[in-house]
Amino acid sequence: MTQPAPVIALTVGEPAGIGPDLVVSLAARGELADVVAVGDPDVLRDRADRLGIGPIQMHRLPGPASPLQPDALNVLPAPVANPVTPGTLDPTNGPGVVEMLRLAGTGAQRGDFGAVVTAPVQKSVINDAGLPFSGHTEYFAELTGAPMPVMMLAAGGLRVALVTTHLPLRDVADAITTERLTAVCTILEHDLRRVFGLSDPRILVCGLNPHAGEDGHLGREEIEIITPALDAMRRQGLNLHGPLPADTLFTPEHLEGADAVLAMYHDQGLPVLKHAGFGEAVNITLGLPIIRTSVDHGTALPLAGTGRARTGSLSAALAGARDMIHRARYGNTDPAPA
Repeated sequence: MTQPAPVIALTVGEPAGIGPDLVVSLAARGELADVVAVGDPDVLRDRADRLGIGPIQMHRLPGPASPLQPDALNVLPAPVANPVTPGTLDPTNGPGVVEMLRLAGTGAQRGDFGAVVTAPVQKSVINDAGLPFSGHTEYFAELTGAPMPVMMLAAGGLRVALVTTHLPLRDVADAITTERLTAVCTILEHDLRRVFGLSDPRILVCGLNPHAGEDGHLGREEIEIITPALDAMRRQGLNLHGPLPADTLFTPEHLEGADAVLAMYHDQGLPVLKHAGFGEAVNITLGLPIIRTSVDHGTALPLAGTGRARTGSLSAALAGARDMIHRARYGNTDPAPA
């Protein structure tokens, strides 16, 4: 007997941003039949009215595992404290945003959801509400007890994962340790096999310093930390290449045949990825016991409520989640059914 397709939890993100716009736009196009939107129903209804989208039938679910209602936008309520004005941040609504993430994450842990997909949040307004929050990646790692989350973005056949994520640049070098690099490479290789169906993933690894340290003249991290760690993992069978100079690694000649690139820090790898596919890229958190994808952009406050927000990245994040669910369930390389 064919199992029913798993439900995806879609958190609507910062209520004053474009997340609600994207959700109601996709719902109006019939792209959320297998999705539960986690957020404030009143915010979604108001945003649909502002955008002239509708009528959208909205069905409030009593709980995460409730049956979906066909031909409706199924919503698991996570109310915000105050009415929302598109484009205007309100710290009193920060706790409601975090509650969306909690409901989606705990539901996925229980098996109510096959994946969590997240619209963008505004870290600063959550912090202004007095809540410690450095990003989705770190939040879901703490919620699920995952010791080492790995952030990866994918677009147009290019996958870029990060050794460090949201750190000040002056702290990056100290964070590049043998233990961290080994853990990240192991998780990246494991999940490329598990949810992307790759039998022997080929991973290119960036150096930390310009010219990958140039034999120690531009930094010794490659000599003392990165190369020995990669050599040890290569002896264990991981298909790792590097450390390579980041300024030449991202050329077509080097990328040919590569399954992923591992960058040492956020702005070493992601500018290239976003140049290649901004607005269509997918942010994926590896190393979690749940599947989580997200958009590649921020809250775009000036676009909220204007009808000018583009849905491409959220559509891609949902498609990526469906494909990862399929591969994790069936263990093959066939694409998920449409």
